[in-house]
Amino acid sequence: MGLAELDPQQLDTLVAETTGAYRELLERKLSLDLTRGKPSAAQLDLADELLALPGAGRTRSAGGVDVRNYGGQQGLPEIREIFGELLGIGVDQLIAQDNSSLSLMHDSVVWALLHGVPGGGRPWSGQPVKFLCPVPGYDRHFSICAHLGIEMVPVETGPHGPDPDEVARLVAADDTIKGIWVVPTYANPSGAVYDEAVTRALVSMPAAPDFRIFWDNAYALHHLTDTEHPPLDVLGLAAEAGHPDRVLVFASTSKISYAGSGVSFLGASPANLDWFLGHAAKRSIGPDKVNHLRHALYFGDAEGVRRVMRRHRELLEPKFALVSAVLERRLGDLGIASWTTPEGGYFVSLDVLDGTASRVVELAGAAGIALTPAGASYPYGRDPRDRNIRIAPSFPPEPELAAAMEGLTTCVVLAALEQQGAVQR
Repeated sequence: MGLAELDPQQLDTLVAETTGAYRELLERKLSLDLTRGKPSAAQLDLADELLALPGAGRTRSAGGVDVRNYGGQQGLPEIREIFGELLGIGVDQLIAQDNSSLSLMHDSVVWALLHGVPGGGRPWSGQPVKFLCPVPGYDRHFSICAHLGIEMVPVETGPHGPDPDEVARLVAADDTIKGIWVVPTYANPSGAVYDEAVTRALVSMPAAPDFRIFWDNAYALHHLTDTEHPPLDVLGLAAEAGHPDRVLVFASTSKISYAGSGVSFLGASPANLDWFLGHAAKRSIGPDKVNHLRHALYFGDAEGVRRVMRRHRELLEPKFALVSAVLERRLGDLGIASWTTPEGGYFVSLDVLDGTASRVVELAGAAGIALTPAGASYPYGRDPRDRNIRIAPSFPPEPELAAAMEGLTTCVVLAALEQQGAVQR
């Protein structure tokens, strides 16, 4: 029975139960954190073999490269071969760099602002620049735009990505739109998986030569169910559509091995790779090839990565099941919230009653439950409906996660009762 359908006695009972539960929360003086999608200590322990180079004493790659020395801007071939297979990208179209794919995205945007992009003529700077931002979306993408003065245009995302007709309309109507952020597989935070139809439409639509799709495959290998969605060959689809330079593909091992000490990847057309490496050569004399070799020896091959990811799933799947179970038990019959049940990735997207997300976060914070700020999944931190909350289940141990979810759902109900006037703030 929904909240609006409760009779006065039932409403009084719910008010008493919820206010009592919230008082107990405050008295417990909790310190719980659901803010960021960090791997847990147990997940990081899976890669501790990396602390000693597998095959101790190896300083040369299979091709004879001394990984301790300068050079090798494209990255070690062995690690590119492994992840090229996993990402569906040819080795000659994939480069391996240092620990952060976010750094590659940031550098790509900065260099486009300063120098322009292949086929695009003049630099992006010196003119208004806008990016399309599927929402709810990844706050770190939005932070890059905000930091660099790029205007963000939100586009609603469905289960298979944004409406490609709406994207095409916006791009056709405004030539200052230079890019779009995309998390195509298990999107942050909705868990959306872009299908082939949406992808083909995005790479095929009319757009200026300097329009770029920033295709962030951050969660492409992070499956939570037996339904594993393989990465689409977006570079091949773009080339087939006659726009080979439109897409820049990003990925990393950040949540596969060590979050702060992994390997990042950029997949792109030959022209885009030459452009990126030409600028990168002014910033660095080469990436950390010791780390490349360490990862290549640790994984062995693509199946080695899949084996590691199955162990990650064993640790993560129960946490996501716990989140779903608490949400269903506490909120399922009240009609005041909806949430995603992702098949992969790191987040659950929770929508509460319009106008209450900020209050839920405030109530939870007062009770010692840290949540990502309401609106963080929207450009400028502004959710026009003030309803979306991103839940990150990965980091806390299960008992702490359970306590946090019980507390969070209490706050969702309390904020809804306040909005309905059944409880005074």
